[in-house]
Amino acid sequence: MSTKPRREPRAYHPQFNSPDADVILVSSEDTGYRVPHFTLRNTCGFFRGLLSTHNSSLVQPELGDRSFGPIFDVDEKNKVLTKVLSMICGLHSDNWESIDEADDAILLAQKWDAPGPLSIIRSSITAPMFLADPLRLYAITTRQGWLEETMLASTQTLSLNLYDEEHRPTLEKMSASRLMALFRLHRDRRDRFKTFIDSDAIFDAGNAEKYLCPGCGEEMNNHTWRELKTRMFMEMDRRPLGDTLCGLEMEDWPEFIACWEAKCQKADCGRLCYDKLSTLRDIKNCIERLPSHV
Repeated sequence: MSTKPRREPRAYHPQFNSPDADVILVSSEDTGYRVPHFTLRNTCGFFRGLLSTHNSSLVQPELGDRSFGPIFDVDEKNKVLTKVLSMICGLHSDNWESIDEADDAILLAQKWDAPGPLSIIRSSITAPMFLADPLRLYAITTRQGWLEETMLASTQTLSLNLYDEEHRPTLEKMSASRLMALFRLHRDRRDRFKTFIDSDAIFDAGNAEKYLCPGCGEEMNNHTWRELKTRMFMEMDRRPLGDTLCGLEMEDWPEFIACWEAKCQKADCGRLCYDKLSTLRDIKNCIERLPSHV
């Protein structure tokens, strides 16, 4: 920010052009914003110090100039400056255009030490339009130390494969600790799920070392269950949320079909090896027991 003398801005923003406002902020796009000095001093630590410490050296306009207060050049463009000043002056609405706009507003509010705008942004940062970009939301909320919002954002990332190339730019901007916490959540869900589906206490028909057909006592071959487990593990690695398991998409898997069609091989038996409904219920219960956030 600069306090050097300058001419009036090219134009004034229509929301910030009151003659009663005695400080003029000029955006990087040469648009002027008239703001009362007491508003800036009471809402922003930066301006509180600036207007107190440098009061005697603030630039005053020439006689006859209709801008009768100090003029400050700021580095921000109109969009972000309008957003933050609207929040400071009580004019803000939740009409965000993108998560980039919200992030820019956060950075400016931090630069100005303006807790009011930060609180307003935090209250709306988990709106659906922001949750649609959960990795970016996770990066923002972890940077701000917003714990509850971070947990929600991390949960929303479970529908993503973090190894997809499209996510690299966002992931590379995160700190190592934040990135590792997210990867750990995804990996833990996958690995704990594998532990559950390998358990003979939960899935005795498929995992017991020697499981006998309840109908005839013949030892059963569990290769179809093992193949389904491998496919489910791969799916959890791809999409740790687990919502594609037990759903319509899973119905089309060859491993899924083969598992529920598997029968006892004894000629006069032919009993189904697995109870589809109870097994799917147990799989769903396993998914619900997995960690859901960082």
